[in-house]
Amino acid sequence: MQEVKTVKILDTTLRDGEQTPGVSLSPEQKLQIAKQLDILGVDVIEAGTAIVSEGEHRAIKAIAKEGLNAEISSFARLLKVDIDAAIECDVDTINLVAPVSDAHIKKKLKIDRETLRGKTIEMAEYVKGHGLKVEISAEDASRADMEFLKSFFSDLAVVVDRLCFCDTVGVLYPERTREIFQALCNFNTPVSVHCHNDFGLATANSVAAVMVGAKYVHVTVNGLGERAGNASLEEVVTALEMLYGVKTKIAKEKLYATSRLVRNLTKMPLAPNKPLMGDNAFTHESGMHVHGTLADTSLYEPLDPELIGRKRRFAFGKHTGKASVKMALEEMGIPADDEQMKRILAKVKELGDKGKLVTDADFQAIVDDVLRIEREEKIKLVDLSVVSGKNVYPTASIRLEVDGEEVVEAGVGVGPVDAAINALRKAMAGMEMDDLQLEEYHVDAITGGTDALVNVLVKISRGDKTITASGVSEDIVIASLYALIHGVNRLYQ
Repeated sequence: MQEVKTVKILDTTLRDGEQTPGVSLSPEQKLQIAKQLDILGVDVIEAGTAIVSEGEHRAIKAIAKEGLNAEISSFARLLKVDIDAAIECDVDTINLVAPVSDAHIKKKLKIDRETLRGKTIEMAEYVKGHGLKVEISAEDASRADMEFLKSFFSDLAVVVDRLCFCDTVGVLYPERTREIFQALCNFNTPVSVHCHNDFGLATANSVAAVMVGAKYVHVTVNGLGERAGNASLEEVVTALEMLYGVKTKIAKEKLYATSRLVRNLTKMPLAPNKPLMGDNAFTHESGMHVHGTLADTSLYEPLDPELIGRKRRFAFGKHTGKASVKMALEEMGIPADDEQMKRILAKVKELGDKGKLVTDADFQAIVDDVLRIEREEKIKLVDLSVVSGKNVYPTASIRLEVDGEEVVEAGVGVGPVDAAINALRKAMAGMEMDDLQLEEYHVDAITGGTDALVNVLVKISRGDKTITASGVSEDIVIASLYALIHGVNRLYQ
């Protein structure tokens, strides 16, 4: 029997991923992500760079002391002060970065190749002397002289635990990657691959390296990282397992939950068409595609979304067909004849032709209108007042009518919208609404200028049911509440 190929996953979301412009995680958030990565089944967690700050040092130490199954690593330069800071954190491994291209050696370090070689061996032995594992990250390896790189790896292989080839500026392509790793993966010491996505080839290059011998692959959740980001954990793992039959320890059904957690904590949204994790990855609008998917899901889906913790969704718009309308009505438990379905479909297409996103709440409103269904909304916004300013803590007071009874509440937040939403949450507390989750929140200006109409789109869920809704107003706070209240009313009907 042919041996099943395996590869280990090193996740660097908490180090390289956090170097994404605009991303900064607290020690508590880093620990939360590390726990989730451990549940996911990551083999190695690169928790950060211990020398960076006191908070970073504290975060790495907390992760190392958490008792996770994963190996915990800290990034460090070829400096004892960096290494000592990492040692103090009680990590398992230190990832020493060694620039290997001539440009980096001469212009950044201002030394020569042999001095770099000697310094790297000295620092690796220093780490090993403290009983820790060492990984050498050969920075800018894809632009290094290959003969020098091979001799550099050969000398380090007898000292360190892993050798990592870094495509630091993402200039590799799969054919070249295979050539390089075929030449490098003949040491007894495992070789890792670390790819950046500047040309959109990070996943392809990572897969190519694994297929010719790389034993570890460096990734980040959602492909976070500097510039265009790093190789995406979910893309690399799913491609290796589903397309190439390479096994990992990753629990694929937990990929989406991990992606969502990182997205929420980093405040970095994903493009809707992001492979696997984007909102549209398993969403169907086209009538032909919906009809085919309902007949056999494999016709228009490369894999079952549940394998990676996702669910398929059918959206409404001008491309919607009768099959979508029929299916949605059946899910809602609402009977309709062919003529009524045609009218519902016509109204959906009419909204789509106007360039409007047809939300789930819009669709329900169309159905109610065509079928003359009278619904009493559970929640109505009666009044709202918001106080905010430079030296004023944002506060909102809200008055609702819930099932005919008046409810008044107040809330504070980081801004007026947050304060108003917190007031709404408090007003709904204890009314069997505590399980509501705000999954997504988007704001778009419909018109130009400071007096623009604002459209707020939200996605909210309750249990396994998710719904989209929108609200429009000249006031962003009012629009936000309209969207949420529309969604809540639809969820509870």
